[in-house]
Amino acid sequence: MLNFKSVPSSACEFRFIHSSGPGGQHVNKTATAVELRVDIALLSLSANAWHRLHKQQAKRISKEGILVVQASSHRSQLKNRQEALDRVNDFIKEAKARAKTRIATQPTLSSKRKRVDQKKKHASTKRQRQRPDWER
Repeated sequence: MLNFKSVPSSACEFRFIHSSGPGGQHVNKTATAVELRVDIALLSLSANAWHRLHKQQAKRISKEGILVVQASSHRSQLKNRQEALDRVNDFIKEAKARAKTRIATQPTLSSKRKRVDQKKKHASTKRQRQRPDWER
């Protein structure tokens, strides 16, 4: 039923709270909103992926190394649980993916400016070496 792709169930802790949003009176009676707490230390992440996850989700990770995700967009507790798990799986997938290295195809704007500045400086130096033209 629930899909624990890359998150072991032992690392997850679900908390259910009253939700705001759609649902009318139903929202006031049932605890459908989900707060999923995942212990990052229990995930099988490489050191690089662990650092990328910390960098990308710094606001969601507590000092104890717990990733906290809330989901309350559905009226169903089960759908909210699944949404929270999907988000955590997406975070992990994104952290495991390595950033593509940039292949330089065009000179950057700053390198163009540096080149022009060097040319102006060189031209100025050469201009100062010329004999003065007294007739002007």
